[in-house]
Amino acid sequence: MKAMIFAAGLGTRLKELTRHTPKALVKTGEITLLERTIVKLRESGVDDIIINAHHFAEQIVDFVSQHYFGVKISISLENDLLLDTGGGLKHAEHFFNDGEPFIIHNVDIISDIDIQKMFHFHCRQQAIATLAVRNRNTQRYLLFNDNLELCGKENIKTKERLLVPNKLNNEPLQLLAFSGIHIVSPKIFSFMPAKNIFPITDVYFSAAQTQKVMAFVHNEGFWADMGKIEDIASFCEA
Repeated sequence: MKAMIFAAGLGTRLKELTRHTPKALVKTGEITLLERTIVKLRESGVDDIIINAHHFAEQIVDFVSQHYFGVKISISLENDLLLDTGGGLKHAEHFFNDGEPFIIHNVDIISDIDIQKMFHFHCRQQAIATLAVRNRNTQRYLLFNDNLELCGKENIKTKERLLVPNKLNNEPLQLLAFSGIHIVSPKIFSFMPAKNIFPITDVYFSAAQTQKVMAFVHNEGFWADMGKIEDIASFCEA
């Protein structure tokens, strides 16, 4: 099974922690975010991983070369320009050449989500993408119908709302927050735009017009976003 770790972000919300270090190599306790993610994926059955890298990319290359994790690891360099999540996946399209669904995992997410269960759910649903989501407070929500199919997004601060009209059946929509873990079928590449810099959510909304983009709801168990200094501090104190 293959997976991609999104690790190219600048980590600006981590302030001084990423002044000389990529976000992926910030430590939670004595373990880097990158190592935690690699181990999580390996324990979920992944044996081939690609990591995108931009901010202090050479440190990520060195870290991977100096450690053995029991899986194959490649680096997708975005040296010249940060490509955003969709562009980063498009840049690594060559890696996903086996026709099988694959996992995407944000490097700053720590959770006990059962990725194998999520993967099997994705396959049963014959979805083009399955997104781990959770009922939690945030400013930006994804909207799902009663069938757990993606049909919109909403920013409750700006009141902006985007809907996928053909997925609406007059039922109340569920507002769920994205958890940074996706299962994706390789058909997704056919929905990508010609440009090179774009968010993956734009692709999901394009695909949702004709394909199933599903929610995998995980309201139970542990989940944390290590995107801010106070998040890391709270995790380390727990």
